[in-house]
Amino acid sequence: MGGLFRKPHVTTDQTKTRKPAKTEASSGLQGVSAVERALTVLTAFQRGDGVVSLAELTKRTGLVKTTVMRMALSLESFGLIKRVEDGGYRLDAEVMRLAACYQHAFGLADHVTPVLERLARSTGETASFYTRRGEQRLCLFRVESASPIRMHVQSGDLRPMDKSAIAQVLRHFDVGRVAPKIDVPIYTSGVTDPHAASLAMPVFGPGGGLLGALALSGPVTRLTADYAERIRPELKAAGDELTKACGG
Repeated sequence: MGGLFRKPHVTTDQTKTRKPAKTEASSGLQGVSAVERALTVLTAFQRGDGVVSLAELTKRTGLVKTTVMRMALSLESFGLIKRVEDGGYRLDAEVMRLAACYQHAFGLADHVTPVLERLARSTGETASFYTRRGEQRLCLFRVESASPIRMHVQSGDLRPMDKSAIAQVLRHFDVGRVAPKIDVPIYTSGVTDPHAASLAMPVFGPGGGLLGALALSGPVTRLTADYAERIRPELKAAGDELTKACGG
């Protein structure tokens, strides 16, 4: 089967690094351009990277080499990246420490993973949890279908904010309010890839803020509209369960 579906194998993430949008908060405050450039360099690293050359970082960020080098010096002083002998760069230990702090403070995996495992087992489809990252969606957690034919996406991958059910949920409920005339879970089939279908449900946290999208995905030949209708109540119940568990 073509498109995004194939037998799973390990590959390097080819997602292009998104340049941060220059936004202005309602208070009138603006971000610091030098900080944004430094974070552009830091977030240019992709899953599967070892050492990344200066030329490659320049290509990924769109910044000139001298700027990348200056930003890298600042990041290196905080232990976020490290320059190696051949002139390339790799992520350093501070990134791991921050990731551990995030997981400890948020504890989302403890709530989400058991729900994903249950959904994947009962529906036969891949279960995922996505959050929004600007104009991209991040696959935060994922439990694969037992089928050898499944979507070639892994935890940590970035996908565009397209017309898929997952992106629609992240877009419509981004402000934490139920969007008018939106019946959830949302189902889409073949809208961004002719072989991919998905069913997605919002999950909310304290104060009604959107935590992410709980989703089931699979090939259009298996996750049909009829089958999606049959499993809608199960996904909705799981989404409501997660919302309650996360304080929403």
